[in-house]
Amino acid sequence: MSGLNELGHVHFLGLAGVGVSAVAKLMLAAGVPISGTDAKDLPVLEQFRDAGVPVRVGYSAQNLASVEAEAGHRVDTLIASSVATAGNPEYDAAAAGGLTLLHRSQGLAACMASKRAVAVAGTHGKTTTSSMAAVLLHTAGRQPSFAVGADVTGLGTNAALGAGEWFVAEADESDGSLLNYRPEVAVVTNVEPDHLDHYGSAEAVEQVFTDFTANIVDGGALVLCAEDAGCRSLQQRVTGALAARQVRILTYGFGSEADLRLQVTAASAGQRISFTHQGARAAADLNVPGEHNALNAAAAVAVGLRTGLSLSAAVEAVSAYTGSSRRFELRGEVSGIRVYDDYAHHPTEVAAVLRGARSVAGAARVHAVFQPHLFSRTRDFAAEFGAALKAADTASVLEIYPAREEPIAGVSAALLGHPVRSAQATLAHIRSTAEPGDIVLTIGAGDITHLAAEIVAELQRPLEDPRPR
Repeated sequence: MSGLNELGHVHFLGLAGVGVSAVAKLMLAAGVPISGTDAKDLPVLEQFRDAGVPVRVGYSAQNLASVEAEAGHRVDTLIASSVATAGNPEYDAAAAGGLTLLHRSQGLAACMASKRAVAVAGTHGKTTTSSMAAVLLHTAGRQPSFAVGADVTGLGTNAALGAGEWFVAEADESDGSLLNYRPEVAVVTNVEPDHLDHYGSAEAVEQVFTDFTANIVDGGALVLCAEDAGCRSLQQRVTGALAARQVRILTYGFGSEADLRLQVTAASAGQRISFTHQGARAAADLNVPGEHNALNAAAAVAVGLRTGLSLSAAVEAVSAYTGSSRRFELRGEVSGIRVYDDYAHHPTEVAAVLRGARSVAGAARVHAVFQPHLFSRTRDFAAEFGAALKAADTASVLEIYPAREEPIAGVSAALLGHPVRSAQATLAHIRSTAEPGDIVLTIGAGDITHLAAEIVAELQRPLEDPRPR
């Protein structure tokens, strides 16, 4: 992918989306003239308006001409999310007008072209791990650029253009777009079947990660989780090819076979993790719970090692991480009841976040509210979702968030085997069930995130309030 200087004026479709907005922020910071459209007038658009960016709400074939008139020059390139493609009137107008058409990931690759890239991939944990790596390098004084899938606490944004030589990027496998990156350091946190609506089979999912490792620059590094069967299989498939290109593999995990070993003990602020690498040892407190986050932190520390930090410096720096939006994010506490929100939308992720919640709740109870994401994923993993939710003391399931899909006959939230409740019924259930010390956890990749704030408000409402529940 060529650099930014060849793109001219860039117009973004889906500007409010977390992935597209990240690329737009980077290009704006780099001095590239930009504009954009989104279907809804979401808060992030105001940030662009405040920066003088021409913004449109609602897709229209006339928007490009309108932007050109406002900017005083022609639009040269269109960057779109995976959902704004042929059939979108603005996309079709750009294609008919001869604009260069790029996917969001190609735009991100252009932003990364002049940097040394760290690309974090995997079925789960990409956002947290890439956020941890960005915080680690920032805390260590490396002034990294980064683009991740959520706003990072402490960094205040999901993307920034730093003065340093390193660029940390989340590499999304959902549509195969991770293959657009050429990282010096590639991280794979795990490999499991997901996004089967795109890939069709588990074997195709495995193949895209194999292909991803082929994009690592010669002399670079591949960081793999030794605890994950999919990563171990990937290592077996690619070791020979990577060795021929002098790409080193660095594994992390709890066992003695891992290059970077970690041991976890309880701590007052999350968990204390001890790391061992090549005879050196270092320990630090991590401010987020769960074994999965300990492994994510180890992946970030491995990135630190591959970018030239000592073990002690990398471990100290990763302890500065305090969270990312929608990753076990505390949304409020009322009368000792804590309400958290998490983006988990795969059975493995749901199980992991519930284990983390259990470690925080201790002897108290965990109340899970889950919104399945996509009809196809619900169909493919209904039994696994149902089993994962059994780790909660109570579980409520909302109807499926369809996102880009049409309904599939016979597929509903009832397949998970837990009570299916409306949002209002869920509020009443939590109000009558949760007690001081308990944790309420909203889970899912859809609009369930708004329900967390409603639960907090419901818990704050006086008991004698006569409004219907």
